[in-house]
Amino acid sequence: MFLTLRVRGPSLAVSSSEHRRRVARAFASSAAEEVKKAHQLEINRCTYATDNWTNVTPKILSYLGANKHLQNDHPLSIMRQRIVNYFYGAYRNQRGNPLFSVYDKLNPVVTVQQNFDNLLIPRDHVSRQKSDCYYINQQHLLRAHTTAHQVELISGGLDNFLVVGEVYRRDEIDCTHYPVFHQLDAVRLVTKDKLFERNPGLELFEETWTGKLADPRNILPSAKCMDQTKQPCHTLEAVKLMEHEMKHVLVGLTKELFGPRIRYRWVDTYFPFTQPSWELEIYFKDNWLEVLGCGIMRHEILQQAGVHQSIGYAFGVGLERLAMVLFDIPDIRLFWSNDSGFLSQFSEKDLHNLPKYKPVSHYPQCTNDLSFWLPPDVEVDAGFSANDFYDLVRSVAGDIVEQISLVDKFKHPKTGKSSVCFRIVYRHMERTLTQVEVNNIHKQIADASVENFNVQIR
Repeated sequence: MFLTLRVRGPSLAVSSSEHRRRVARAFASSAAEEVKKAHQLEINRCTYATDNWTNVTPKILSYLGANKHLQNDHPLSIMRQRIVNYFYGAYRNQRGNPLFSVYDKLNPVVTVQQNFDNLLIPRDHVSRQKSDCYYINQQHLLRAHTTAHQVELISGGLDNFLVVGEVYRRDEIDCTHYPVFHQLDAVRLVTKDKLFERNPGLELFEETWTGKLADPRNILPSAKCMDQTKQPCHTLEAVKLMEHEMKHVLVGLTKELFGPRIRYRWVDTYFPFTQPSWELEIYFKDNWLEVLGCGIMRHEILQQAGVHQSIGYAFGVGLERLAMVLFDIPDIRLFWSNDSGFLSQFSEKDLHNLPKYKPVSHYPQCTNDLSFWLPPDVEVDAGFSANDFYDLVRSVAGDIVEQISLVDKFKHPKTGKSSVCFRIVYRHMERTLTQVEVNNIHKQIADASVENFNVQIR
């Protein structure tokens, strides 16, 4: 459980209006740089040295410990319980007890090894970039997926478990994207005697497979492996039987959530940590909607966790995605609202009676454009990261910003300087914003952009 959060530097415990003013001032001299200058961060009673990879901001750190997925009567907690209860019922041991264990309070600070290397994610993969993740330093980051805990839990002797928690990614700003969201991950491992209980003559592994632990430097990502039907080590019988069990269970979960008559389809895809891999889509409101990703676990992952005689499947699902569909919640920011008008609409007393969200009030939007020239040596598609700008906006304006769109980019034919124009949509979730208030926040964003990115406002 995350009990403390202390950043050595300015205090984070301030009122909402004062918080916005202080954060704006802090970001004017670069929030991420201020974190670096402090030389170290203290998070959950652990101290981390900062370096040139540090890009986490006080705003993002303030989300740690919120545990919305554990908050009573919260839509995300309801989704968590629905899925956990389904797996408790689907898998039971000989004594009738649930086979799956649940881990929903794991520390979101993980190592690069946990988040990427353990999962066979290539070193040149885009997901490792500073523009995509929140790094504490070169070796530590806020987890980008709950899959980061797979190897440590398997190494601890677990073979059936669910992991639930918040994950952090630098992303665009709109009604479906937020820098923090929640995932549920699952792993199930079985041995030969369990999988082939009725056919003991069958084998998990090919006779030609040596069982030697592969050199990590020679491991190919799943997308580049020749055979997507199965991994070279596994027999076709083992893969097909595991695939059948996994798909049967996940279709059952989907019907449990969306109703027994839901239309669904399986789509082949690629994940670095599973082979073969699939996405499950449902036909909802005249569109195919991705629900989850899954696949047969790469055996190299099991080997490095000390498991050599098992085959497994894994899947992951986003709780916000499910809740937005099932509750008709139109804006992902609502999950972070403490407004009683929102929270009072949901209850855990009846997990199968899911009410549709009813807007408390429709507050008007305010839209302002912000255009600026980039420094002479920086171009829009080389050297300038929109995610850096989004983080700046979040730190200055918080959740008042509903959406940001890059509406124009231009390169001057004579000077060679590049220009961008962002359209920022402001809307408060709990009250009406005045244009004067919006203009003030917009100016703070412009001033912080000049200070941080050395741009020239147009």
